[in-house]
Amino acid sequence: MNTSHHSKQRQVLTPLGVLTVACSAQGLSGIWFEGQKHHPGPLQAEVDEIDPLLQQAADQLQAYFAGKRKAFDLPLALEGTTFQQAVWAGLLKIPFGQTISYGELAERVRAPSAVRAVGAAVGHNPVSIIVPCHRVIGRDGDLTGYAGGLDRKTALLHLEGITLKTDA
Repeated sequence: MNTSHHSKQRQVLTPLGVLTVACSAQGLSGIWFEGQKHHPGPLQAEVDEIDPLLQQAADQLQAYFAGKRKAFDLPLALEGTTFQQAVWAGLLKIPFGQTISYGELAERVRAPSAVRAVGAAVGHNPVSIIVPCHRVIGRDGDLTGYAGGLDRKTALLHLEGITLKTDA
């Protein structure tokens, strides 16, 4: 993966582990958990603990984890195919505290026969949490894959007050 679109980065400590947050001049370009699938690896981006956008992202993420924020207000600069962009835009429309199935997401992005491709695009979402891929679950309520790990997906959904099938 070409990491040249990340110009600055910093780490943010969360209850679920360290997040690497990256931005370009256009906006946030990546948020990854350590060890996450599809993590781009070491970024060729300057570490900047005082960049205003990275600071704002860190503050909003910490408020989210503290239960004080339900929505994010940050510019995004997501790099992907037109199809991936459509899926990620669909993710941004899933409200805090709600989940949808991969099939429902596929219908919303007008690709009802492309559930697997939608799932792959969800898995390659470069901006964890803010682009809420954790809110997509299996049709039967099962937690299916999450690039950051199912334990983190469960924790994020619980943080948002979502009762899971496995909680019963």
